[in-house]
Amino acid sequence: MDIYPIKTEQDYDAALAEVERLMDAEPDTPEGDRLDILATLIDTYEARHHAIDLPDPVEAIKFRMEQMALSRKELEPFIGSRARVAEVLNRKRPLSLGMIRRLHEGLKIPAEVLIQSPRQG
Repeated sequence: MDIYPIKTEQDYDAALAEVERLMDAEPDTPEGDRLDILATLIDTYEARHHAIDLPDPVEAIKFRMEQMALSRKELEPFIGSRARVAEVLNRKRPLSLGMIRRLHEGLKIPAEVLIQSPRQG
């Protein structure tokens, strides 16, 4: 099968090209198995070398508000009073565990995004 760890960008580019070639491979065939192995190797390499930072929690809330056309008032069930919503969105108050749970469950914002410390600015 001749598959090796991806150690360089050149290896990574070659693996991506091979995956593209194998995209239509049937499962449980040698080509399908090769595709699965290469995809796993690529995922591992990307996690180490092409990691994408999680978004800021406040920016994630604002983005979800925009996506869902939510007003600040509509955040009150998740965050609390109008004043509390303003404090969170203006970075004056951190999210509490209860807020994080409600935002995650109600607005489907990933918990790992919400538990981070907000960036200043």
